[in-house]
Amino acid sequence: MQSNSLKARTKRITSPRVGRGGKRGKTSGSGTKGQKGRAGRRMRPEMRDLVKKLPKLRGHGKNRSKTVRMDRKTFRPINLAQLEAAFVAGDTVTPVTLLKKGLISMRGGHMPNVKILGTGVLTKSLAVSDCALSASAKAALEKAGGSAV
Repeated sequence: MQSNSLKARTKRITSPRVGRGGKRGKTSGSGTKGQKGRAGRRMRPEMRDLVKKLPKLRGHGKNRSKTVRMDRKTFRPINLAQLEAAFVAGDTVTPVTLLKKGLISMRGGHMPNVKILGTGVLTKSLAVSDCALSASAKAALEKAGGSAV
């Protein structure tokens, strides 16, 4: 018996060794360079890329006017023409009565601040309370015989 005549009893089965050259070439099926060609080759989550592409809002917070001037009051404007159509002579105009007439609506569960503006003509005498008035609206109200409290 000689060493060149020896034979294995079982056939030797080997799985292909990927990443070590051979038939798959120098890059072993991983392409060339970059994140996908490296060891481990983990991809970043898609969501992160989507967030990066979104436009960013710069400045103080999301809305600069709200963060810089937090104490600013916002008013719901009401014109004299609307008061003329909705109220009769001698009525009292308050934010509550304006809400009942449907001229204003609640803002975030709170009663909004109301400012009466001088657009339109007022012929009825009305009593206005808890509302801000412009100079022209105040003059028109007093001319019609009404009062502002």
